Amino acid sequence: MSSPEDIARARQLKELEPLHEAWSNWTHARQSLEETLPLMQDPDPTMRTLASEEFSSLAHTLSTHISTTFPSLLVPPSSTRDLHALLELKAGVGGSEAALFLLDLLRVYVRYAGSVGWRTSVIQSSETESGGMRDAILEIKGEGAYDALRWESGVHRVQRVPATESSGRTHTSTVAVIVLPLSEDAESNGGNDELFKMEDVKIEVMRARGAGGQHVNKTESAVRLTHTPTGITVSMQDERSQHQNKRRAFQVLRARLMDVKLSQDVAHRRATRRNLVRTADRSEKIRTYNYAQDRVTDHRISLSLMNLTSFLEGDGVQDFLDALRRNWQEEIMEDVVGESE
Repeated sequence: MSSPEDIARARQLKELEPLHEAWSNWTHARQSLEETLPLMQDPDPTMRTLASEEFSSLAHTLSTHISTTFPSLLVPPSSTRDLHALLELKAGVGGSEAALFLLDLLRVYVRYAGSVGWRTSVIQSSETESGGMRDAILEIKGEGAYDALRWESGVHRVQRVPATESSGRTHTSTVAVIVLPLSEDAESNGGNDELFKMEDVKIEVMRARGAGGQHVNKTESAVRLTHTPTGITVSMQDERSQHQNKRRAFQVLRARLMDVKLSQDVAHRRATRRNLVRTADRSEKIRTYNYAQDRVTDHRISLSLMNLTSFLEGDGVQDFLDALRRNWQEEIMEDVVGESE
């Protein structure tokens, strides 16, 4: 078994891989450029043309490294880069249509997680008679899941004609998404840690409410946790046993408390520069899905992409995640420059 020192060393080497790759590519491109220069004076016109095209391509590669690749490597490693994620989705305005759209979004995240090799599990959900969901909690197990998906926190707005709308009128509905950080040790169901003390957590057990079968209704399997200092409450009843529901409830509580801590850290750093991050406001409308215009728009970075189907059923979500990550890196670079002034 590898020692903690070996694991730390391996992780450090992995973090250095992007720097090594970027420098190797830069060195190779620069060397190729130097070798191409004499060929641009070759007496053969065909050779000069090929050399000129190669020169332009290599110059563009070097320019990209200077303007984008190398600056991005100055961004400090994220302290949450190894964390998994919990996604909480709650239907907002729009009634049954919002519940149906929540199910659509849930499928988008499950499909995306599967495409990058992450494991998913719906650990809590509340279905509606119309076939949608009032709320759901999706667990995503995969290194880097939280950092990749945290930009999804906020209000998602959909504009479309419901299947039950006979007059063809477009309805507007919303779903609120909160992405929470999930650590490896979040599986425990007790014991003090850096996020809370057990004496600060009130544990209640009760009979599960709603549909669920005879077993659920006759035993006190549901669990509710209340973190007294913050007032955060977590209820869990989807598992069949009290022990399993308690474990899941502590998992969600720990994720919410970690999210509060990270948000406070970010707010404190930004407040010192009087520049609070707009993208961290979860009450803000972050994205609109317009079915009539076949368009998805992210309002934080003013990015619109056509082909709504690609987002819902393909890999369109990756385009937004990449653009949001680049925007975040630029903000971090501004912070680094500002702190050095």
